[in-house]
Amino acid sequence: MKKLMQGKELKQLTIRAAAVFLLAAFLLSGVSREPVRSQEQPLYKNPRAAIDDRVRDLLGRMTLEEKVAQLTGVWMTKPQTLAMNFADPNRDLGDFSPEKAAKVFPNGIGQIARQRENKTPRGSAEFANSVQKWLVEKTRLGIPAVFHDEILHGNMARGSTVFPTPLAMAASWDTELIGRVFTAGALETRVRGSQHVLGPNLDLARDPRWGRTEETYGEDPYLASRFAVAVVKALQGGANNRNPAIDADHVIATGKHFVGHGQPEGGTNIAPVNLSERLLRETHLKTFEAAIKEGGLQSIMPAYHEIDGVPVHANKYFLDTILRGQFGFEGVVVSDYGAIHDLVTRHHVAVDKSDAARQALEAGVDIELPDPDTYATLVEQVKSGKISEETLNKAVARVLRSKFQLGLFENPYVDPEKAEKIVDSPAHRALALDAARRSIILLKNEKSLLPLDRAKLKSIAVIGPNAARAHLGGYTDPQPARSVSLLEGVKNKLGDAVKVNYAEGVKITKEGGDWFGNKATLNDEESDRKLIAEAVETAKNSDAVILSIGGNEDTNKEAWAENHLGDRDSLELVGRQNELVRAVLATGKPTVVFLTNSGPLAINYVAENAPAILEGFYLGEEGGTAAADVIFGDYNPGGKLPVSFPRTTGQLPVYYNQKPSAKRGYLFTTTGPLFPFGYGLSYTTFKYSDLTIEKKQIAPDGETSVSVKVTNTGARAGDEVVQLYIRDEVSSVTRPVKELRDFARVALAPGETKSVVFKITPEKLSFYNREMKRTVEPGAFQVMVGGNSADLLTEKFEVVEK
Repeated sequence: MKKLMQGKELKQLTIRAAAVFLLAAFLLSGVSREPVRSQEQPLYKNPRAAIDDRVRDLLGRMTLEEKVAQLTGVWMTKPQTLAMNFADPNRDLGDFSPEKAAKVFPNGIGQIARQRENKTPRGSAEFANSVQKWLVEKTRLGIPAVFHDEILHGNMARGSTVFPTPLAMAASWDTELIGRVFTAGALETRVRGSQHVLGPNLDLARDPRWGRTEETYGEDPYLASRFAVAVVKALQGGANNRNPAIDADHVIATGKHFVGHGQPEGGTNIAPVNLSERLLRETHLKTFEAAIKEGGLQSIMPAYHEIDGVPVHANKYFLDTILRGQFGFEGVVVSDYGAIHDLVTRHHVAVDKSDAARQALEAGVDIELPDPDTYATLVEQVKSGKISEETLNKAVARVLRSKFQLGLFENPYVDPEKAEKIVDSPAHRALALDAARRSIILLKNEKSLLPLDRAKLKSIAVIGPNAARAHLGGYTDPQPARSVSLLEGVKNKLGDAVKVNYAEGVKITKEGGDWFGNKATLNDEESDRKLIAEAVETAKNSDAVILSIGGNEDTNKEAWAENHLGDRDSLELVGRQNELVRAVLATGKPTVVFLTNSGPLAINYVAENAPAILEGFYLGEEGGTAAADVIFGDYNPGGKLPVSFPRTTGQLPVYYNQKPSAKRGYLFTTTGPLFPFGYGLSYTTFKYSDLTIEKKQIAPDGETSVSVKVTNTGARAGDEVVQLYIRDEVSSVTRPVKELRDFARVALAPGETKSVVFKITPEKLSFYNREMKRTVEPGAFQVMVGGNSADLLTEKFEVVEK
């Protein structure tokens, strides 16, 4: 009887269990319910889980070797890495090699560098997909890689759109334009399979001898910080710490080079930067702080140099205390290429690779780029107790977080057909042209020589070493999809109506401008004399002359090695360019000088004697078209200098926001620049009037506004960049004679007047006092408004204690 009861009870329990199972299945079957998940599916693969929870789950599953693998990168073009064809740099890299991948990163990999080199947009996308497929399917945890690339002025890849260099685009003083450019650049990067870019460059151009000046947004921290915020938001699609997700059209941006890189000793790249902390905070740190706090920047690259004896890649105070503690940075810190190894070989602060790796990791460098080098020692160092696994885990967690932000665990692949359609599309080429036009600066226009009237010309000479080739600047693929030279742009503009004559004039360098090359050879005198004579004859046989001079990619560029130099000890025109200018001007023909160069030059003879001068810096793939539009009046230039032009190299530093005691004077010359910061003319004229301050007294935490009327007094429509400067008249520490605090580019029809209003906030008045506290001190302030940093209307207001 007992056994029978037990059998009945068992049967009833079985029936009840089945009923519960059926009910559960029914409840879970609705379309609005969460899908049934296998208990074996790890949390890190759940896209609905919070990113921090996914990171913790994945980190807890990883071996020490897998963790360290996430802190390293691999440069795909090197023979020991991923691609099959590597001997010939002009050949396609070939298909992905699973056999090599299994040897190079059996435990996965954090980042892959420059997968686009020598590949078409489609080829890049297909290669990236092959790598990701292998990582997802063949490694134990299936962690995708982040591919990184350069984006100085567009994606640095074969076939991508080449926009003007940052210094050129800074001359537009147009943050909306910059946003559109880098939105396009982010898209062209992402569709090729890369998700992380090593840009923007947030350095300040405080020494124009430095070859990387072209990579910056100028000398001023406020102007550069506005561009920094715009670029970061455009690249990341608005992602930040609160909203970390980055969609499939955007990328992680990297602010570089943290910090002070643009003011090295002697103007030579990676030289010591021995500036006070106050000066660093008031100038060089400004762009990074704005990019992080306002732009939501998710990656930082430290600089190669030292500050006060401590290389930045081993500087915990800057990388942790300031960057993470004070600025609230939560993203990844990636090393500059080979910079951790430099702690051993260049700076001599580490005894070996292990020591260098420990110093960098403990200072706050999360990823070593471009290849496993010093960080290859981390596994043994953690095992031996030299480095705590907690320190390692913090870095790994930040790397993993970036991969979840990018959505790579959900979809690591890209569409090769989309890459073909989007990269250097007609829309992006049109944007490149718009950016180039808005970046051109008119420096001189004696007797309104410009614009040239093509109806009055039967012939025109295009002369100069920069005329027949488009100079695109650094971080550009050596085989761009498109580039328009000045000569080509003029010919396209004039067609058969005007005869275009050409002469080279002189050579700046024999190489002609090779950013990747290691040589910069001056031309011999006999050759240049012959070229000048030919140019003179060409000018004599023409009604007018466009003279294209300046510099090229040989004369200023990133000096990345002792056999690859790019800095200069003189800002004079290289070679016999001044002799060419003298000879052409002596013909008496109306002459327009068009400058193409990486940064400020000392062009005293040209400025004194040439009747018209235009500055373009490096204008990108549509530079020749834009130049012709401006020269012949189809576009009215409205650019303004983002850097001061010195008269001589001996004047340096020449930046406008100097301290009161900085420029007492020189014997036999002036301390003033040849062209001041913010300077630029137009084919029309503008008048400033009625400068008004809303409240003449405010509290330290109060605000006021400044308004000014700007009138187009000429006969052409044009753009004017209205600039607001402020000076604190008396302060507890010395302050600059003036500081840019706002600006607006406004379009005005002939005779039109607009009122431009600027808000003055405590942020625009504050500075670091003697206790290194940011404060607004009571006292008088000058407000200066005008079209450049020298010609200004002035009013005053007062900050008073409550």
